[in-house]
Amino acid sequence: MTMSRSPKQPPRPSLPMIAATTAALPAVVLSSLALAQPATAQQPAKQLPATLRAAMKAQAAQASASVIPASAVSAAIPAAFKPAQPAAPAEYTIARGDTISAIAGRFGLSTGEVLRLNNLQANTIIYPGQKIKLKGGSSAAPAAPAAPAAPAPPSSGGATYTVKAGDTLGAIAARHNVSLGDVFAWNNLSMRSIIYPGQKIKVSSGGAAAAAPSPAAAPPAALASTSSPAGGTYTVKAGDTMSAIASRHGVKLSELLSANKLNAGSIIYPGNKLTIPGASAPAAPQPAASSTPLVPSSFLGFSYPAAVVNSANENKARLNASPVPSRAEMQNIVADTARRMGVEPSLALAFAYQESGFNQRAVSPANAIGTMQVIPSSGEWASDLVGRKLNLLDPYDNATAGVAIIRQLLATSKDRDTAIAGYYQGQYSVSKYGMYDDTKAYVAAIKAHQKNFR
Repeated sequence: MTMSRSPKQPPRPSLPMIAATTAALPAVVLSSLALAQPATAQQPAKQLPATLRAAMKAQAAQASASVIPASAVSAAIPAAFKPAQPAAPAEYTIARGDTISAIAGRFGLSTGEVLRLNNLQANTIIYPGQKIKLKGGSSAAPAAPAAPAAPAPPSSGGATYTVKAGDTLGAIAARHNVSLGDVFAWNNLSMRSIIYPGQKIKVSSGGAAAAAPSPAAAPPAALASTSSPAGGTYTVKAGDTMSAIASRHGVKLSELLSANKLNAGSIIYPGNKLTIPGASAPAAPQPAASSTPLVPSSFLGFSYPAAVVNSANENKARLNASPVPSRAEMQNIVADTARRMGVEPSLALAFAYQESGFNQRAVSPANAIGTMQVIPSSGEWASDLVGRKLNLLDPYDNATAGVAIIRQLLATSKDRDTAIAGYYQGQYSVSKYGMYDDTKAYVAAIKAHQKNFR
């Protein structure tokens, strides 16, 4: 990964991962080593070198552009950027760790179709060695004893949404611009309800009166005593989130955050007292929930501009609130992307492993985002390289951005080691000052990782 670095080598043996950049090669990222070694509280933050401070000041001036809006996250991955899927066999033998939804996804099938084809329910238990059908008629006998039927889909009368693997009720409500409480009411669900792929969820009332929530959907007595629709205060409980609390009380999340002087990156703890907007002020002021930033403001003694760190925290909060691929899935995405773009998969995997350990939720104090740890300005450069706008919060686009930069460095550097160093230190800095000691260690690490992925 690269980020802005002082052009002159200081007298100490090595520096954190920082690199001078030019318009031709924007900074790329803060590596996984940085993520693994947060700055300790005992060491006072040092001032950034003048050249790095100037570069960060320029980035801070465009901080608003560095925050990727949630609306920019695509709901579906374009077909051209999905990994190739193998053809589905007529019959499949269950292996240890398999799930019906994972099997269906592996072969590009609908989970609901596989369940119906084998007369299974969403909560039916499958076991290694069991054979299931992936093609053919649905008249086959059950492959395993059926468990109790799952909840019936909601009655007609409004728009519906078919649940997909990884969905949550909160995400479904947000996607359709309705409150989570309404989704509960229209579907007779509660916070404890379990949804499954293929299930139909009502996402509008359809003009008819909303179904009355079942007793399970009603808030517990302890909750009712601490809050009311008109406002008041609420005591945070284990498992609570700000969005869930806002939905439960019928207020906007932004209003709830503002009333408690919190932001999207704030962390709440059980026992915190929250003010619910819309009620008269409490008799005695309640302390605001303590907040801890998701991303620290310094690393290895270097402090970063508040605007950059704030952007990093907002992007981290968005990734934390979004479903992302597992590390194993990200590894496949990076490898497939590299193959499509003509880069050795083992080399791309080595960078992804070094930068984040295949963690798409990784965000550094320099606002380096995702698996490939690319900062927004470098994302713009990568977008120019591939000829389309890339969204670094999207796992496929994040892999594309990193691989595009690797490919360009390989094409424009004098040798492979220099290209690898350019991802970390910056191509211009390497060409002018040579590799710093920490850059040499980075190059050695990438080459060692590549051998493990061949």
